[in-house]
Amino acid sequence: MRPARALGLYVAVVFLGGGLLAPWLYWLVQASGDSLAGLADKPFHRYVNRAMLVLALAGMWPLLRAFGARSPREFGLVHPAGQWRRLLGGFSLGLASLAVVAGVSVLSGVRQLAPEVAPGEVTRKLLAGALTAVSVSLIEETLFRGAIFGAFRQVTHWINALLISSAIYAILHFLESAKQVGEVHWYSGLALLPRMLRGFADVERIVPGFFNLTLAGALLAFAYQRTGTLYFSIGLHAGWIFWLRVYGALTDTASPPGAWFWGTDRMTDGWLALPVLASALWILHRRWRPPANTARRRKHDTID
Repeated sequence: MRPARALGLYVAVVFLGGGLLAPWLYWLVQASGDSLAGLADKPFHRYVNRAMLVLALAGMWPLLRAFGARSPREFGLVHPAGQWRRLLGGFSLGLASLAVVAGVSVLSGVRQLAPEVAPGEVTRKLLAGALTAVSVSLIEETLFRGAIFGAFRQVTHWINALLISSAIYAILHFLESAKQVGEVHWYSGLALLPRMLRGFADVERIVPGFFNLTLAGALLAFAYQRTGTLYFSIGLHAGWIFWLRVYGALTDTASPPGAWFWGTDRMTDGWLALPVLASALWILHRRWRPPANTARRRKHDTID
């Protein structure tokens, strides 16, 4: 199968298939009774998101095979021995970069520490943030950088692959949470998809939020390209997610902020995050040089 056709089929299966699968997942959970009570209370759009994620993960290896991949090593999943330094280095850069955004927001008075948070609650939120950081970074880096960036890199120059995969990453993270009103039908997931795209009609959300997400995706892909494995990217992504979870849980809005500049509790949806992300990209460019095995790749996949 040609790469373009394989990618088009992959996107169709993820989006349309996710919309069709979501109602069945919803009905299955609702019929499970008390055994899945925690999931039964989740809004329907969460089922749509999870269904798309399941199909995206299930289709990764067939997509990579269609693009010519022969082993997991070709999309960054090498043996972890000797990779801990890269993993911790990425995590440290992720923590440090968003700590700048968080620190400026708190010092400026836009955000403040949440009052009366019990020590036990702080510990619980830190542990929950750590678990989320580990799971999400592993899944998303394998999907977006290993599979999608890796697949595009097989057929075009790595810079083009970086731009395309980063835009896809930003689009999927820019989908809004649209509420399902009324009874869930077999077509409810498909009907919800256009409403999840309504954020693209809001200029103040696209600029700079969408551009920041694209830059974040480019930073993660660049780290993979320069290091030759996914471990630095996984650590960097985990550091970001951990900060986002902790920041959102332990701070509150102190005064009516200009969210367009400062961002919300997501931090990456305001102008303040843009120079921080750009600085992190510059640090990576200065720190990492092309891996030795890059020279053995095809000409369009070499680093200029």
